[in-house]
Order: sequence, then C-alpha cells, then structure tokens
Amino acid sequence: MTPNEPTTSPNRSSIKGQLTARGLLIGGIGCVILTAASVYTALKMGALPWPIVFAAIISLFFLKALGHTTLNEANVTHTIMSAGSMVAGGLAFTIPGVWILTGENNVAWWQMLIVALAGTVLGLICTAFIRRQFIEEDKLEFPIGEAAAQTLIAGDSGGKTGAKLFGSMGLAGIYCALRDWLGALPAMFLSGVNVPGVSFGIYNSPMMLAVGFLVGTGAVVAWFLGAVFANFGLIIGASSVGLWDVATGQGIVSSLGMGVMMGCGFGVIVKNILPKFPSLFKGITLSSTFGSSAGEQEVSSEASMYRCSTSKITSSATKRRSGKLSAGILAGLLAAVALVLCFALSLGPLPSIIVVLMVWVTTAMSAQSVGQTGIDPMEIFGLIVLLLVAAVSNVPEVQLFFVAGVVAVACGLAGDVMNDFKAGQVLGTSPKAQWLGQAFGGILGAFVATAVVVILVTAYGPAAFGPEGSFIAAQASVVATMISGIPCVEAFVVGLIAGFVLHWVKLPSMLIGLGIYLPFYMSFTAFLGAMAKLVYDAICKARRKKLALSDSDNAQKEQVQNETGLVVASGLLGGESIVGVIVALASVAAGL
Repeated sequence: MTPNEPTTSPNRSSIKGQLTARGLLIGGIGCVILTAASVYTALKMGALPWPIVFAAIISLFFLKALGHTTLNEANVTHTIMSAGSMVAGGLAFTIPGVWILTGENNVAWWQMLIVALAGTVLGLICTAFIRRQFIEEDKLEFPIGEAAAQTLIAGDSGGKTGAKLFGSMGLAGIYCALRDWLGALPAMFLSGVNVPGVSFGIYNSPMMLAVGFLVGTGAVVAWFLGAVFANFGLIIGASSVGLWDVATGQGIVSSLGMGVMMGCGFGVIVKNILPKFPSLFKGITLSSTFGSSAGEQEVSSEASMYRCSTSKITSSATKRRSGKLSAGILAGLLAAVALVLCFALSLGPLPSIIVVLMVWVTTAMSAQSVGQTGIDPMEIFGLIVLLLVAAVSNVPEVQLFFVAGVVAVACGLAGDVMNDFKAGQVLGTSPKAQWLGQAFGGILGAFVATAVVVILVTAYGPAAFGPEGSFIAAQASVVATMISGIPCVEAFVVGLIAGFVLHWVKLPSMLIGLGIYLPFYMSFTAFLGAMAKLVYDAICKARRKKLALSDSDNAQKEQVQNETGLVVASGLLGGESIVGVIVALASVAAGL
C-alpha cells in the first residue's frame, strides 16, 4: 500500500473492523454533542447545516489518535456521530408549531420522545429498502455524502488533494465565520431589490454555490427553471395581468410546489420501488439487503462441486427461513409503530395507517431530493402528510403536529442515512455496518433531541418560540400557519399529477418542484454555482488541449486530466458545514 492509498477494508460485506467498540464510543459522544447543537441551531437560526463533513473529520482525528484505523471505521463512526442531528431537525422543525399556534406548553416529554423514536424506526426500515435503488441503480450524486468521502480520503492521504480540500475548507470556514459570527458580511446580496412577492437576492453561501457545482448543470437548470416559472410567471406575471393578487399567487406556488414534489414521490414508488418490491421483500435480511456475505463465494474447485451444490441447497433453504423471519420482524415493527401512534399518541387507526404508509413515499422523496440537490425539506414532507391526515379525519391540532413530526424525523434520518451510504459506496464500506451505526446514533439522538427541546421550552416558556420570540423556529412556524389547510387545493392536485407524469417520462420533477417551492434566492444561488462549473470545465478543457500539444511531463498532464473541481467544491461545502456546527456549539454553550 502506498502512503497516499486510502486504507479501506477489502471486504465490503464484513462489519469486522468497521463497526468497533471505540467507534461506538467516539460516535456516541459526538452524537450527543451534535444533536444538542442541532436542536439549538434549528430553533434559533431556522436552518440546519449538514454535520456529516464535520463529523467525518472529528471521527478520523480521534480514531487516528487512538492508533491505526481505516477509512471504513471512520466512515461508520461519523455515520453514528451525525445520525442524531437530522432526528433533532425533524423534531425542531415541527413540534414547536404547537406552542406557536396555541401559546401553551401542552406537549408532554414522553409524547415528543415517541414521535422521535417512531420516526427513527420508520426511517431506518425504509432506508434499508431504498438504498440499492438510489445508491447503486440510480447512482444519484448525493453531494454531501460525496464531500464527506472526499474529506476522509484527503485526511488520510494528505498531499495535493489534502491541500486543496482543507485549503478551500479553511477559506470557506473563515468566510462564514466573518458572516455568521462577527456579522462582517451580509447574509444576502441584492436583497434590496424589491420584487413583489419574490424573495429575490443571492444567498451569500459557499455551501449553496458548491451544491450547484456538484449537482450538475442540467439538473440545476431544471431546478432554476421551476423557480423562474413560479416566481416570475405565477406570482409576478399572473398578478400583473390581473389573474390574481400577489398573496394568492404565493399560495398557488407553495401548493403547486408541494404537489409536484409529492407527485414525484409517488412516481418513484410506483415506477422504481413497487416493481422490485417482491425481490426486496424476499431479501429483507440485512445481509441480502446490504450485500452478500463473504462466505457466499463461488467454489471453483472441481473436487468441491458436490459439496458446493449441497451447501447451495442448504443455503437456499436457510435464506428462505431467514427471509420469512426478517419479514415477520419487519411487519411486527411496522405494526408496533402503527399501534403506538394509534393509542399512545391518540391518532386513531386510519391516521396511523396513513402515516406508516406515507413514510414510504416521503422517505423516497427525501432520498431523491438529497441525492440530486443536497437539500432535505423534511418539514415539507411532514406537512404534506399532515394535510392528508387532516383531510380524511378529525384529528385534533396537537396530534396533527405529531404526524408532521414523525414524518419529518423519518425523512431527516433518511437523508442522513443516504448521504452516509453514498460516502460508504465511494470508500467501500459495509452498508450493514453503516445501517447498524445509524440505528445506534438515531435512537440515541432521539433521546438527546427530546431532552434538549424539553429543557428549552421549560426554561424559556412556549412564548419564546415563533417569529417574535427568542427561537424563531421558522419551519415550525410554517407548519403552524399551514395547519388550517392547503392554500390552493386545485394547484396542489395539478402539481401532484404533473410531478407523477414528469417523473414517469424521466424529467427531474423533484428538482422542478423544489424550484417552485423554495425561496428564489436559494435556487438562484445554486444556479450561479452551476454556471461557475460551466466556466471551470471550459477552462480545464482548454488547459488539457494546450498541454496535449506541449512537451509537459505525463504527471502534469494526468493531474490536469483528472481535475474536475470536485475536491475544492467539497471543501467549500464542508467549510460552511463545520463553521455552522461550531457556531451552534458556541451558541448552546452561551445560551444554556
């Protein structure tokens, strides 16, 4: 092995040496800290940066300090460490809406804990099914997971790759510290441009630019076209010709965006998941879902043919029994979650069944969104299911927030899991080890996130949550505002049909839906990142052409040939993520 060769484990199906006792300890401690910080960040700032890159660096550092390690062990450790953050986000983006709407602290700690645990269990079950589809077959980009993998490789190998990644990471970190910590830089450029009904501007975010760079030009153009159509067509254009006013246009846009994303989710399930469900269901054991075990190798020796055929028959029978047992366990877990939702949270039978079934759709939507854009609008997915439950039942308002919370936690965890699976695919890590690590971190995070939310509402009171309070809880405010129903049902239905059809004909409907729903400045910034990639690729192409005609050495030619900007973009993304986590940790220390 050369000094710069990543130290990955050769056997991707084995968890030995990847899921370790010291990894569980380091990951568990980090999970507690990052989960607590994530709760505070989500409530205080109305945003939640991905902690995966930060967790990857910390995991590699401490594992190396304890002796020899591999990138796979570091990968699994950071999977544990980051798991609780998105559970915290799902909880913080939904439950405080109860206090914003009612002004009372009428949610018990055990109810929040059930919401967090139910969402975690559902998210884990769903990701076990959808990993192969989105990671291995669709081969989605998952820019955050890619950035985490590149960070680990650079940290392990050093050299020019490490200099590029950590140099760009440092620059982005300093830039964001000036913006967020010292207030020396604005959060937005061109925010003074007055466009009625449109959140116009350029988001001053290296992370958002890097997402546009990493996702790809074609995908981001579709995303941006959705934003232009919604903001300058449906809001400005339609209101200027008198079809409706600006406020009505905004309601139509938000309803249409949610409908398109949900339609895409149904399309993913119907087109990509259901046709393969029988084989997925038969292979529900962890070993078959996440890859064959090392012992299931073909025996080529002629003398072993009889033993091989006999063992195959035995192995086949064992697999069938194991599959039936695992399917029974899965069905039992789903039934248990539905019963808990029905009785412990008083949702009733029909809403509980809807939640359990719709989580399959929304986690697929989450995986699609995170895989293509790096964005996980978990509260939107929770809101969609909340509105569906409200439309078919008379569930009280507080219980509707529980519905949104369960779905948001499941989708948040799914986004984190799929990013980790992407990093694991790059590094050759065992998906089984990652999933088990995610289960440990997610369940631990559910307890920590619940405890922190309870501490905050007890210390500051329910009035501290909302646009005028100490904790703006922006996403929870949206859920509270939308609790009365979809602003425009007709637009939602149109979006639902359009999203399904667009996905069926292989157009990026999730990206289009995100462009319609998200604030324009986010889509515009990602578009600028994609344009930067076009310019960068053109420069690299010209350099390659020039070097091909020159007498430069082969090493220089190979370096330019392999230059894609991926490492630098990953560093920019990671730098802002890390500073976001550090600022959150400092805020927790100062605020508590």
